[in-house]
Amino acid sequence: MTTSAYGEGTLPKAVRSRMIRGVNGLDVHILEAGYESRGRPLALLLHGFPDLAYGWRHLLPLLADAGYHVVAPDQRGFGRTTGWVNSYDAPLASFSLLNMTRDALGLVSALGYRRTAMLVGHDFGSPVAAYCTLARPDVFPSVVLMSAPFPGVPAFPFDIADREPSSVRPNTDDQTLAAALAALDPPRQYYQQYLSTRGANDDMWHPPQGLHAFLRAFFHVKSADWPGNKPHPLKARTATELAQMPTYYVMDLGKTMPQTVAPFHPSAAEVSACKWLTEPELGVYTEEYGRTGFQGALQAYRVFSDPDLNAELRLLSGRTIDVPSLFIGGTSDWGTYSAPGALDLMRTKAATRMGDIALIDGAGHWIQQEQPVRLGALLLAFTKKTGAADHISDFGPGAR
Repeated sequence: MTTSAYGEGTLPKAVRSRMIRGVNGLDVHILEAGYESRGRPLALLLHGFPDLAYGWRHLLPLLADAGYHVVAPDQRGFGRTTGWVNSYDAPLASFSLLNMTRDALGLVSALGYRRTAMLVGHDFGSPVAAYCTLARPDVFPSVVLMSAPFPGVPAFPFDIADREPSSVRPNTDDQTLAAALAALDPPRQYYQQYLSTRGANDDMWHPPQGLHAFLRAFFHVKSADWPGNKPHPLKARTATELAQMPTYYVMDLGKTMPQTVAPFHPSAAEVSACKWLTEPELGVYTEEYGRTGFQGALQAYRVFSDPDLNAELRLLSGRTIDVPSLFIGGTSDWGTYSAPGALDLMRTKAATRMGDIALIDGAGHWIQQEQPVRLGALLLAFTKKTGAADHISDFGPGAR
């Protein structure tokens, strides 16, 4: 385990960066706070796309001040975590949801813990956190899902032994939706479909406006700072319903993501007023993605559309999230509704102990950066209510 300089002086003083070697085949880069004394319960924070462990920097010291050892890793494919192959043609199996669940489990073990007191997953980190609790509720006894509702586990057909086999071909829904979106006027394309293409990495790594300007526009347009974000539930997963979302979700067909967000680049005054992501802080993202590109981060989107890699999730067919759980979104975040019906499925079927659906005012997609104090208060209240941190002796060796 080594300590390294990170963040160009933008990290809070209480937060350190280090590498942890040999975690499920990875050398994992983490940011952590509250590490000075042993015996603290573990809070594990899992980021999404195109974020990094760095996205939790405002929240880390708040949770550490409340008594936690707080750890945020760069997930597989992101940032300074190494051990994955950075190529579009690399096998996708290592980026499967179950293997990324193993990454989280391996990290908890490497840190010397038997279980977490707080597990939080944002964006793509949300399904990873969900599968952590589905697979190992003994290690992950509570969960907070952010921005991406979890609709449940893919299931085997039930009670079909005496029925005629279905003539419907599996895994055709995405192709049917893509064709319907392309038939709209103007033609559209769902962002996950675009992010799965071979050209997406180079589009975003080397955009005409420059990487820094692209990232600034992308973070801005998905935040509460952009007045165009007025999310609401969608009635169905149809082309006409999805087309109500902004173009960063349902893109104009043929446009790249940098082309899509370029018209929404904030003014100089808006950039100066953005205290949750200053220019030096954005510079950390620019440096990290400038070095690695986006392909590792994009592999997860390709996994979503791979029938073989999704088939292994049926190992958990019929399972529900049975630990205390909470969903947190931003009032200006379309992520809560981007998968029509997912929020209701999570609340009524996928999670049996869903305590609440909390939407934070003044936050878009980047809740932990835009409103860390409000988020921290919700997390601490939830953990206190569940009593997850009450039994410190259970956390592992060395009073962990």
